[in-house]
Amino acid sequence: MKRVLVVDDEPGLRQSLGLLLTDAGYTVTAEQDGRRALDRATAESFDLILCDVRMPEMDGLTFVRNYRQRGGGALVIVMSAYGGEDAAIAAMKEGAYDYLPKPFRPDEVVLTLRKAEERERLRQEVAGLRAQLAASPAERGLVAESAAMRQALALVARVAEHNTTVLITGESGTGKEVIARAIHRASPRAGQAFVGINCAAIPETLLESELFGYVRGAFTGATGDKAGLFEQANGGTLLLDEIGELPFGLQAKLLRVLQESEIRRVGDQKTRRVDARVLVATARNLEAEVRGGRFREDLFYRINVVMIELPPLRERRADIAPLARHFAATLAQRFGRLLSLSDDAIAWLEQQEWPGNVRELENAIERAAVLSNHETLAPGDFAHAPRTTHDAPAGTLKDLVEMAERQAITAALEESGGNRREAAKRLGVSLRTLFYKIDRYGIT
Repeated sequence: MKRVLVVDDEPGLRQSLGLLLTDAGYTVTAEQDGRRALDRATAESFDLILCDVRMPEMDGLTFVRNYRQRGGGALVIVMSAYGGEDAAIAAMKEGAYDYLPKPFRPDEVVLTLRKAEERERLRQEVAGLRAQLAASPAERGLVAESAAMRQALALVARVAEHNTTVLITGESGTGKEVIARAIHRASPRAGQAFVGINCAAIPETLLESELFGYVRGAFTGATGDKAGLFEQANGGTLLLDEIGELPFGLQAKLLRVLQESEIRRVGDQKTRRVDARVLVATARNLEAEVRGGRFREDLFYRINVVMIELPPLRERRADIAPLARHFAATLAQRFGRLLSLSDDAIAWLEQQEWPGNVRELENAIERAAVLSNHETLAPGDFAHAPRTTHDAPAGTLKDLVEMAERQAITAALEESGGNRREAAKRLGVSLRTLFYKIDRYGIT
């Protein structure tokens, strides 16, 4: 609800404006002179200020000038029965947003405030779009040439402005967090915090306190109160990555938060209101998880308002070349050296299956850059990368996926020297998932 400060020395006008604007849905505060109003306006946060020009102690134009000098950001609309256009021009020069001549009809006041809000909203939207257009691909974190990714980005643009839950699906390494951040940057919450958590990376015993916080004495070691991630993301966006790994018992509590916009810290007796937009991501098939009794059906339907599905890199080969060049340029800047990819290297990269998707492609290019002294990377510089082409042996889709998983896990274990926790981190999966896959495929 927008907050309005009314500044006028006439008690009757203050009262009538208070009633009128309250009925229009505003929260109204009133002051009778400019000096007191200036102290209050700089100490508190207001969205709009209605200020008379002629007042004792401090006139309206002086109020506007001092308010702007102190860094005040509310939209100021001055009111006056004197001066006409000259008074309006003088007010604008001091930093007022608009001018309202007295006497005015009630609907004029509300309409002026609504128009001011709309103009400000459009100004901020244009500024945000200009910033996005000016940003480099590295800052945007999005490189897409394929039709599938262009469709995904078009969906991002449509859902960004709405405060709805979005389910982002795709294999590990396809860029789910990048898409989540893009939604946040394009949303009205862009100026607030973006907070992310990988539900698979936090032990089950600690996950509830991480999400919802705790109060002093809630458990051994809780020596003070701590806000959880929902509170840290208040006003902004919270990404729950790998939502499919969320323990069944916590799923009911998450559902309540999504429905009621309230959380309860561990050990607390009272609830707290939160305003965090929730985005969720998963590499799992949640519908299959629901059928298997591992994921709540009601929670699935609550988070699956809008789904953005990211295809694996092998299904959008048009993105491989621009992504590869983008990663090479980023590494060149980071390493402080010239670095590019030959046409043969690009062709070689485009022939690979990349079971680890964009993350694996990025790692392969970084590995080649580190191990090679060449300014232009050739196919031979990728000797240590997994050489799986799309001329794959025949078999069912299930067989091919399992083969790719087995190869990716084996490579990650070799690269990490057998350290399973490090291998899980490289693969972007939980340690629990990695143990399950190792046992399933008989990897030693």
